[in-house]
Amino acid sequence: MATYDLTPRIAPNLDRHLVFPLLEFLQESQLYPDEQILKAKIELLNKTNMVDYAMDIHKSLYRTEEVPQDMIDRRAEVVARLKALEEAAAPLVEFLQNASAVQELRADKQYNLQMLHDRYQIGQEQIEALYQYAKFQFECGNYSGAADYLYQYRGLCNNSERSMSALWGKMAAEILMQNWDIALEELNRLKEIIDSKSFSSPLNQVQSRIWLMHWSLFIFFNNDNGRTQIIDLFNQDKYLNAIQTNAPHLLRYLATAFIVNKRRRPQFKDFIKVIQQEQHSYKDPITEFLACVYVNYDFDEAQKKMKECEEVILNDPFLGKRLEDGNFSIVLLREEFLENARLFIFETYCRIHQRIDIGVLAEKLNLNFEEAERWIVNLIRNSKLDAKIDSESGTVIMEPNHPNVYEQLIDHTKALSGRTSKSVSQILEHAHAHAQAAR
Repeated sequence: MATYDLTPRIAPNLDRHLVFPLLEFLQESQLYPDEQILKAKIELLNKTNMVDYAMDIHKSLYRTEEVPQDMIDRRAEVVARLKALEEAAAPLVEFLQNASAVQELRADKQYNLQMLHDRYQIGQEQIEALYQYAKFQFECGNYSGAADYLYQYRGLCNNSERSMSALWGKMAAEILMQNWDIALEELNRLKEIIDSKSFSSPLNQVQSRIWLMHWSLFIFFNNDNGRTQIIDLFNQDKYLNAIQTNAPHLLRYLATAFIVNKRRRPQFKDFIKVIQQEQHSYKDPITEFLACVYVNYDFDEAQKKMKECEEVILNDPFLGKRLEDGNFSIVLLREEFLENARLFIFETYCRIHQRIDIGVLAEKLNLNFEEAERWIVNLIRNSKLDAKIDSESGTVIMEPNHPNVYEQLIDHTKALSGRTSKSVSQILEHAHAHAQAAR
């Protein structure tokens, strides 16, 4: 199952602090040797200010109470730097901690900046110090303090780039504290900025969308309505183009959302075409399952893929388990996935066969004849299949369904338009990259 582990593809698109929950999951699932995970954690921690945590892991990895001198020196540097930043930000932090003083703030940012300068001698230097202090707190693993200070900083910041950076940090902190509703609010704010902001390069905008989608996985798969929300985001043309161009592995999560979403969306038919188009660039048991059912109509192979899908789900940090109160607990997604996957197989099977033996279906469903008959009746009713059951012969008889020629023409035209849009986007991106290189 390590073959299907997407951590090496996902991690480069995350803040390094967001990689820790993935490593925790991999360690618990024992997908890799424990020593390998611990070494990965230390390597990651060396690029943060979480020195005490790094020391603890070093002791665990090498079974010793001793730590290298460079870790001790690094800890002293972090403490000294934290103290210096705390002093630089102190005037503004003291103001923000004064409830009566904070009441003087208004919705007008310019008024607030002038008021802070005139009454409290707080200027841009102290505001910038607050950002640096908040960022350092985040690097130390104090996500609660970082989130509070970054929120306050955005209310006073005039630099749009800095404000956006603070918003990314705020969202990461909320994710790491598992404040999913607040994290979703920050996600929506970031999306609005990314979609409306004028970027120096189209590639930067595409990259921001890719980062946003990767970070959103934490939020959507820990949110009750996340399976719908991930479709709403990932399936938008600009985001889907970014997936196809730069991050096709994200198709796993969009495919899963489509499968477990009880409301069968109109976009699903177009998504199957994307799965078909991208088989050369990315595939795993989940995307292959959809290809077997809706492209190749290979139902025996689809059933085999279902078993592999179950393993993929259990070993995927976003699909298999949810982080709650510091512990991973199995969620119901696997059961929902398998139940809906069976429905997909038999709905499609019913659509392409005119006469179906109920006994054969009963055997595949592991049901007796009467149970299978009731199951098929419900399937026909819920899927609006034009069919009837012949009880004497023990078969389901499907009425022929001739596709509307105009609908077919519209579908083909939409598919052609989508492929053209993607091709033009790729050409423009390559041209921009060459122009940048030429400079």
